[in-house]
Amino acid sequence: MSVPSTFLSRGVRVLLWSLVAVAGAGSLGVLAWSRGEPVSALWMVVASGCVFAIAYRFHSAWLMAKVLTLDEMRATPAVVKEDGKDFVRTNRWVVFGHHFAAIAGPGPLVGPVLAAQFGFLPGLLWILIGATLGGAVHDSIILFCSTRRGGKSLGQMVRDEVGPFAGALALISIVSIMVILLAVLALVVVRALAESPWGLFTILATVPVAMIMGAAMRFSKLSIGLISAFGVIGLLLSVVGGQWIHDTALERMLTLDGRGLAFGIMAYGLLASILPVWLLLAPRDYLSTFMKIGAVAMLGVAIIVLAPVLKMPAITRFIDGTGPVFAGAVFPFCFITIACAAVSGFHAIISSGTTPKIMAKESDIRVVAYGGMVTEMLVGVMALIAACVMEPGEYFAINLRGEPAAVTARVSELGFPVTVQQMDTLAAEVGEKNMVGRTGGAPTFAVGMAHMFAGVFGNKAMLALWYHFAIMFEALFILTTIDAGTRVGRFLVQDLLGYVSKPLGRTDSTAGNWVASLLFVGLWGYFLYQGVIDPLGGINSLWPIFGVANQLLAVIAFSLGTTVLIKMGKKRYLWVSLAPLCWLLAVTMTAGWQKIFSADPRLGFLSAAAQYKSQIAAGGTAKQLAEWQHLLTNQYINSAVTGTFLVLVILIVLTSARLWLQLLSGRKTPVLHEEPYVALQPERA
Repeated sequence: MSVPSTFLSRGVRVLLWSLVAVAGAGSLGVLAWSRGEPVSALWMVVASGCVFAIAYRFHSAWLMAKVLTLDEMRATPAVVKEDGKDFVRTNRWVVFGHHFAAIAGPGPLVGPVLAAQFGFLPGLLWILIGATLGGAVHDSIILFCSTRRGGKSLGQMVRDEVGPFAGALALISIVSIMVILLAVLALVVVRALAESPWGLFTILATVPVAMIMGAAMRFSKLSIGLISAFGVIGLLLSVVGGQWIHDTALERMLTLDGRGLAFGIMAYGLLASILPVWLLLAPRDYLSTFMKIGAVAMLGVAIIVLAPVLKMPAITRFIDGTGPVFAGAVFPFCFITIACAAVSGFHAIISSGTTPKIMAKESDIRVVAYGGMVTEMLVGVMALIAACVMEPGEYFAINLRGEPAAVTARVSELGFPVTVQQMDTLAAEVGEKNMVGRTGGAPTFAVGMAHMFAGVFGNKAMLALWYHFAIMFEALFILTTIDAGTRVGRFLVQDLLGYVSKPLGRTDSTAGNWVASLLFVGLWGYFLYQGVIDPLGGINSLWPIFGVANQLLAVIAFSLGTTVLIKMGKKRYLWVSLAPLCWLLAVTMTAGWQKIFSADPRLGFLSAAAQYKSQIAAGGTAKQLAEWQHLLTNQYINSAVTGTFLVLVILIVLTSARLWLQLLSGRKTPVLHEEPYVALQPERA
């Protein structure tokens, strides 16, 4: 009796996916039960690869078909509103490249690196669970909602679906949060490129390469493959060419301090916001994606080849909140420190900003939104590995500011031996003058990445080249988030300006574009500059605010998603958005409250302000008094900003919850504010 081939193929598939599930669970078990014995980083690679495969194959298919019910033949805003500037029908993989480059900023690199002070296990579990059940759902729902609503922004959609009051609060909240997010992203770039002419040369050289690609895709008949090859070659030459400017006038010209770099990044953000999307934004993001995915794949290969041992423990004693990199216990601060690699509200800005305006088909949401998020999940895991295979003493010394002797002594007292000579040797190997106090996470990741690449090729002399390659890789990650974020921020500011002046609120108005762009860049530029001149490095105080603000933005997005699902009659699937919403609300409210009111001066803004106030009253040198006054002002500003975010988001959630009860009880008729249905023409399908 013969067995049907379809049964055999189904049985084989079930067996293979069962093996993938067992491999993933087994790898996580090995990592979770390790206590002091050497553990290979390969277990993390296997676990994350299995989670990626299962999530994309099964969870994303279910989400698209059952929860969102995508329509392959429904025309998208890029088709209906095509204008050659903001609404441009674009190849699926170019859209994926733009979207992934825009969402994958410093979060998947910096967050896991900073959270490594808790050990490798808390961060790994949050990345894998948060990205699949939270981040991928978040990104997909918002991109779906915006695509069905003509590419409207998150604030506009909240106004339409929840109400004018919630919409106004959402717009104010989103613009305010975006200001902090972009300031922190830019600060990470500044910390990575300050006094690094090689790194700055590489970044500047990629701009004309991207613009040439944009012009070629727009006006020539060259294939996308040929244009892409030109871009990749240009990227590699940009990295290698940086070493040729040594001891030249160009090197001196490109050796900028933090203040000069800050103004340069502001100018770049302004240009990216104003220029047509096809000229700089889309090709640069597409180009960056090659480098991002390529470098992450190379890092994965390096880990497989070297099988490095995780030198950071699974869990450190710093889970109690006494960590030297930043203050705060593992709950809630692990979950706000790692944002973009797990759940990031910033993604909602991109998913309701540039991406829905260039996506050709609804079915692309699965690849672009869900696929982009789980790919970013892998980036976060690689960053965590890069930090945890380093010598812990070097890791902590890089992330603490102060005189090298004092920093190394403090780190050694914590139980992680390191010497000044060891840090000097490390700096010489990577081609930098100093590696102590290079806060921000980016230099730490670059060191870990460079050591693994050099180890694969068996040539330690190439450490400097690989380090600057990693710096360029990170800076590209972040700058593509800044340019897309600034452009979307311009749309949001124009939404607000529309309440004051209708012409300024129109996105096709040149004057409106310039006014909104200058205003928005000026706002995030102010906080960037304050972070640059901060005596403590800026990142220590701004990164926790970044985490709180980012996750609060995700709460707003999930509130909108829940509202839309109720109106679509998807009550049985409400847990998909409500579960992560409740978790993020608990995390962010706890973290925000602790950041403002904790009695520990290392954690609480107000207690730190009281400490600086006492120091000023006791007297000191002119330099000390100026520094303490600056820090005192920062603490008050940080308290006010964080408190404002918490209040605004609570009001939005309460307003949304009131509407949910009205809809579910039948006291209000559900009305979806989607654009009229337009069928995709056969020749354009």
